[in-house]
Amino acid sequence: MHFTTETSSNGVVERDFTLGEVPGVLWSPASGSDPAPLVLMAHSGGQHKRAPGIIGRAHRFVTGCGFHVAAIDAPGHGDRPRTAADEQRITVLRQAQAAGQPLGPAVVGIHIDLAARAVPEWQATLDALQKLPQIGAEGSVGFWGIMQGTGIGVPLTAVEPRITAAIFGCLGHESLAEAAAQITVPIEFLLQWDDEHIDRQSGLALFDAFASKEKTLHANAGGHGGVPRFEVDSATRFFARHLGRAEPSPA
Repeated sequence: MHFTTETSSNGVVERDFTLGEVPGVLWSPASGSDPAPLVLMAHSGGQHKRAPGIIGRAHRFVTGCGFHVAAIDAPGHGDRPRTAADEQRITVLRQAQAAGQPLGPAVVGIHIDLAARAVPEWQATLDALQKLPQIGAEGSVGFWGIMQGTGIGVPLTAVEPRITAAIFGCLGHESLAEAAAQITVPIEFLLQWDDEHIDRQSGLALFDAFASKEKTLHANAGGHGGVPRFEVDSATRFFARHLGRAEPSPA
């Protein structure tokens, strides 16, 4: 892992890094040197490691809980070039959108391919981050990712025992049910009740597929991109509760 830049503001230290060909960002508390929990954050489709939603949640987890937060660009996203296969899958998706067709088949294919490539990258990133003294190999690890982040995060969490709590959502069970059945850690799952892209019953089926004894469904009115901002507060409390730190300070 090679750190390239470092900035600090409002109690948060932000460092860009590269791990092989994978670019990422690590956000950390500006004060304190003791090891602290780590939250891995995966962005949604068509976004990148510095998407506004990623940055906003990362700062909240750092300032509210004292966590470290890491995000990387998924294959073919952000600063990473697309392959010819990536371009073909995106073309199929856009054609389905333009024709008003269900997006499920196209999205499933994209997510299966991305997960096969991204899961090993996330595991290598976690290996490298846990070698840093301010994180360490014994600390708790959480995962946050909705939409495409769920398409990558469910397979990752299913095979990565270091992840001890996760937040997923806004995606259906197609291709993910088998991996979800292997997950037993605490889960918080977001569902947009009026999602125009993800069938409601498919989302409910994915929630049902998780084998976790502790899992909570947050169903909110609105479309695919309308996740309420107050879910950031809930996510902060969820990770504070399950990653072994004190309750978050007031915003």
